[in-house]
Amino acid sequence: MNRQQILDLYDWAAGVCFRHPERGEVLTALVKTLHPPGHAEHDLRVCEDCVVAIEDARRETAARTGGTYEPGHVGEAST
Repeated sequence: MNRQQILDLYDWAAGVCFRHPERGEVLTALVKTLHPPGHAEHDLRVCEDCVVAIEDARRETAARTGGTYEPGHVGEAST
């Protein structure tokens, strides 16, 4: 899959990437909602560059370990 095909698998909204907060508000995808004890829930969001980087890492890990790689599941537990 190319970059745009991978990005199209995600829902995008304005937000701050947790890996690049210095970029300010950009298009981001929700990765996970954290529920820290005693605090309000917090959405963990990543920018387009990070989605692609994380997907690349997931694909490489699957290839190295003989696992299955299916794009579009950043933030979900690996199987």
